[in-house]
Amino acid sequence: MTGYGLIVGAGAGISASVAAAFAREGMRLGLAARDTDKLAGLARETDALTFQCDASDPKAVEAMFAQTDKAFESLDFVLFNPSRRFSGPFVELDPNDVLKALMTGAYGGFLVGQAAAKRMVKQGSGAIFFTGASASVKGYAKSAPFAMAKFGLRGLAQSMARELHPQNIHIAHFVIDGGVANPAGGRINTPEKPDVWLEPDAIAQTYLDVYRQPRSAWAWEVELRPWVETF
Repeated sequence: MTGYGLIVGAGAGISASVAAAFAREGMRLGLAARDTDKLAGLARETDALTFQCDASDPKAVEAMFAQTDKAFESLDFVLFNPSRRFSGPFVELDPNDVLKALMTGAYGGFLVGQAAAKRMVKQGSGAIFFTGASASVKGYAKSAPFAMAKFGLRGLAQSMARELHPQNIHIAHFVIDGGVANPAGGRINTPEKPDVWLEPDAIAQTYLDVYRQPRSAWAWEVELRPWVETF
């Protein structure tokens, strides 16, 4: 697999596994985050470029894509992965925190998705993926800001898919419906309790499989959960 890709909101977990999977297949990658220092190790492992970007800032997104225009011959794959989570009783939520959640998780998705789509429409092909969560389809108690942002991102992806699939641009949204394994945070699958957590490498394999789908049978959304997870 050849081509050029950009992962926005890169870091540990899902985005790191996606970067590793796509790099192994031969894709040249760019990794973007607000703090690029944390990307040093992943960039070395995947031979990737790094870009500083706050996905909720239109000027920062514009500057990031201007850099990719200079570094890459094309833009074949973009993954939008950022989110900000604030929780608490609804009547106690800070409006500024709610705004931050929406600006990063939904508005940021629009900014990155639009900039990517402009380039892909021009070149006649490409794929734009969005990482969702259980909150994309279920609004949990005391988690309104996260649900608002994730519901918005899902609506964005669905609208983009209906408009851009006929233009040969694959849009896909992934509902990660369960906790993701994170050894640093104590989320570890064990022989006694196997597959309690979604493994990031397994999630990345699905992203890669969807990227490779024939366009005669494109999926716009995939829902992932451990086999022991209840619906």
